[in-house]
Amino acid sequence: MSKVSSQDLGHQPIGKLLIKQAVPASIGILVMSLNILVDTIFVGQWIGPTAIAAINVVLPVSFFIAALGMAIGIGGSSIISRALGADNPIKALKTFGNQITLTAIVTILFVVFGLLYINDIVPAFGGKGAIFEPARTYYRIVLYGVPILAFCMMGNTVIRAEGKPKFAMYAMLFPSVGNLLLDVLFIKVFDFGMAGAAWATTGSYLLCFLFILWFFLSKNSELKIDIKHFGLDLPIVKEIGSLGFVTLARQAIVSVTYLLMNNILFDLGGETSVTAYAIVGRMLMFALFPVYGITQGFLPIAGFNYGAEKYKRVREVITTAIKYGILLCAVIFVFLMIFPDAITKLFTQDAEVLKETPSAMRWVFAATPIIGIQLIGAAYFQAIGKAIPALLLTLLRQGLFFIPLIFILPKYYGALGVWMAFPISDVLATIVTAYFLQREVKLNLMTKADK
Repeated sequence: MSKVSSQDLGHQPIGKLLIKQAVPASIGILVMSLNILVDTIFVGQWIGPTAIAAINVVLPVSFFIAALGMAIGIGGSSIISRALGADNPIKALKTFGNQITLTAIVTILFVVFGLLYINDIVPAFGGKGAIFEPARTYYRIVLYGVPILAFCMMGNTVIRAEGKPKFAMYAMLFPSVGNLLLDVLFIKVFDFGMAGAAWATTGSYLLCFLFILWFFLSKNSELKIDIKHFGLDLPIVKEIGSLGFVTLARQAIVSVTYLLMNNILFDLGGETSVTAYAIVGRMLMFALFPVYGITQGFLPIAGFNYGAEKYKRVREVITTAIKYGILLCAVIFVFLMIFPDAITKLFTQDAEVLKETPSAMRWVFAATPIIGIQLIGAAYFQAIGKAIPALLLTLLRQGLFFIPLIFILPKYYGALGVWMAFPISDVLATIVTAYFLQREVKLNLMTKADK
């Protein structure tokens, strides 16, 4: 795979360029997802099914704080991609410096808050009954490493904005492999239980951080900042905030969804239903890795070419990304419809969980073939700096459709109603996103002339 520089984003053929950007992103996401998947399998087999539920309770809290870093990263990376496309390296450097400062300030404040109110937060997110104590143990240790994870997620998006997808992939590979090795050491060998799983996760964050730090200090990065770039610049902070808020709002909704799902399912089916959701949630992270890879590859290409006023290339990358996304989603759909029982048995041998999870998995992934349209459509508006439509389309699926459905449908269908909410919200969100994306292309991109 040949090296891709930031300027290549505006010149290489779109199909070839998207593959070069998306394949490393997909591999990185795959390995990271496999890490989460295998980590869950280790926890389920070596500690027990309650431990899986405990981790699922903690994830929305830690992911939300880490998402602060991702939000700052994606918001700033959109600016960096467009600045590099417009040949404005000074703005790119200042933006990167501001990203680092903001990530440090915001994530540390949230971690302090998270530790102070640990006994209130854990049960609020579904850590009740037998789940509470292992969830509390895991939560406390993982939270120590979350600021490091936030820096990793921020830095990874900036690496992609530079057009260096292979290095972004490596940044995801090292901690993933390290986490699995530390899992074996801390859980299997030393028998540290939940604390061992948590320290393995935190240690993996540190590995990722060290690699990203090396990248930006090495000759591989174009962004060589100095002390003057760390001072906050209000216009840049506002732009990072408006675009990054899209990502933050998405993760906030995900965290709220986890909170609601864990509590609703606990009331409907106890620890068994929460564990089933934890397994299905891992598959949501893992199975869709190729589509998320395409979305990650799409962002810098769309942003750079929009900044360079090459609108024909922007239209082409939208079409190409959606075609690839639909094809990959169709393959994923077939696989998950055929093998849900075998997948569930990888995580646990608990009879009740084995009974409930396969059916839930089929419902959750029923609309998978079309979700690429929704992901690419929302990502497009973020890539070109249009924060409001990006925010609305991002919140559409879970905020407008999914959350109301998980309150309404269980009244008529019980726990089945919760699982039915997934495909219904996917279909509705995709229809709305397709309409607005088509409207944007027709009214904006097709009326502007390329440079």
